[in-house]
Amino acid sequence: MRIFIASAAVATVCLLGTPAFVLAQGAPSQSETTPPAESRTAIRSIEVVDVKDLKPAIRSKVDDIVAHTSDEDLQSLRKSIDATPAAASALKAKGLSSSQVVAINIADGVLMLFAKTA
Repeated sequence: MRIFIASAAVATVCLLGTPAFVLAQGAPSQSETTPPAESRTAIRSIEVVDVKDLKPAIRSKVDDIVAHTSDEDLQSLRKSIDATPAAASALKAKGLSSSQVVAINIADGVLMLFAKTA
């Protein structure tokens, strides 16, 4: 998976066509966050995944990346989620909020919001 270091708005991230863990780890340059128009794809669905439900190998990767994410960058990601009605609604439907999101992943038109509930 290609790792993006991003604190860009989830709305911008939703346009990316490349599978990626997207975390709030510093703002990349405009050229890093805006792919060519032909590689953009719309998000068809949003899934909310509890980190504790991941397979150990994937959970370890997420935990490692989260450990290297600043509080400021994580807050930026969460503000972006709150500003995106579809993402906020998907969290609310699971009884969660953006304050529990630690990472997002985009692959094949699916936006996955990774949340820690415990």
